[in-house]
Amino acid sequence: MPDHARSTDPAVQAQLERLWALSPGADVLGLERITRLLTRLGNPHRRLPPVFHVAGTNGKGSTCAFLRAAIEAAGYRVHSYTSPHLVRFNERIRLSGTLIDDATLANLLRQVLDVADDIGASFFEVTTAAAFLAFATTPADACVIEVGLGGRLDATNVIPTAAVCGIAALGMDHEAFLGDTLPKIAAEKAGIAKSGVPLVTMAYPPEITAVIRRAAEDAGAPLLAQGFGWNWEAEEDALRYRDEIGESTLPLPSLRGAHQPANFALATAMLRHQRALIVSDEAIADAAATARWPARLQRLSPGPLTDLVPPGTAIWLDGGHNPSAGEALARSLPRRATATGITMILGMLANKDPAGFLRPMASHIDRVIGVPVPDHASHAPDSLAQVAQELGIPVSTTADNVAEALTMAAPQPEGGSSPMILIAGSLYLAGEVLARNNELPA
Repeated sequence: MPDHARSTDPAVQAQLERLWALSPGADVLGLERITRLLTRLGNPHRRLPPVFHVAGTNGKGSTCAFLRAAIEAAGYRVHSYTSPHLVRFNERIRLSGTLIDDATLANLLRQVLDVADDIGASFFEVTTAAAFLAFATTPADACVIEVGLGGRLDATNVIPTAAVCGIAALGMDHEAFLGDTLPKIAAEKAGIAKSGVPLVTMAYPPEITAVIRRAAEDAGAPLLAQGFGWNWEAEEDALRYRDEIGESTLPLPSLRGAHQPANFALATAMLRHQRALIVSDEAIADAAATARWPARLQRLSPGPLTDLVPPGTAIWLDGGHNPSAGEALARSLPRRATATGITMILGMLANKDPAGFLRPMASHIDRVIGVPVPDHASHAPDSLAQVAQELGIPVSTTADNVAEALTMAAPQPEGGSSPMILIAGSLYLAGEVLARNNELPA
């Protein structure tokens, strides 16, 4: 799906317009174009600081956030490359821990686009090349790199080696590119395995584990799967982690969601099984408290959108958009309570599965308000409401935008409590919400 990236900086916007004129305008997998592009730029991907490379269907961004926080807590400078952005394109690239500034970004995009004319590189390939060029020319001690789509043929997988690779939670998504079964998707994700580089994974069903094990063996990568090379369990106030090195008692992560301890444990295992940097358990514990990752069960702060509902109304924002994200959210939501209720404001891109996303949460949700995703091809709000109705959600309706949906979801109460409101279904919708509530990711 097109990114529709825009910038308020004229120099950055000029380069983004050049990119859209050049790009095929769609997701394109393969390493041939990115390799040609990087060759023309002097192969910056071969001069990166130690790389922490993370794939997965859900949770890879949060895992990257924990990795970056822990490495920085250990006193190192960290570059990071993640996608998509929520509000500003700059969010994708951090140089030594700081969001890339507009002048540097515009110059990088110009350098890449100046040599990209006849390659037919995609939006993501050009921006990946720009990130790698920045990482190779700006001093730092490590790079945290999130896979964009899949793994084996993702543009980030052009890197020749890494300090450690990790695979987060797996689920159905992007089937048109990655395959229509979980084993096929797992094989693509496991394609980031590299010779001699530890591949650290979560626990999966046996048929998925077998696929990943074969990929690791083919690549010559030591496999450390949860339940074999390492393990963890959450207690009321702590996370107990253990591997062959020993046991650690760590804080539970401050990032909200029942799935976040698993992402934190994966990041912990990756850090403990790499040898490029010394990252203590104290630094890892610090990351549990300091890691931030916007639009993942984020409670909105006071702002123009939250002002539309009665004081004290809890408005939560999550970019989840596929069935496994729906399952994770279901584990984090309270059961339906008639005293307050849970209202979901839902917007989803046209290539996503609303029923698959909503089904795990149907017993928790009292009301769905379908909305469009601005500037993107998305499901019609009435079709989202229809899906919710078919799943047995008691009330299903529509609104023209999130602001209107909020006024419908939480009218001034005559008495009693306001409902809990969850805005979900798309990272692009989440970005729109953050922008309109004046909460720019930093």
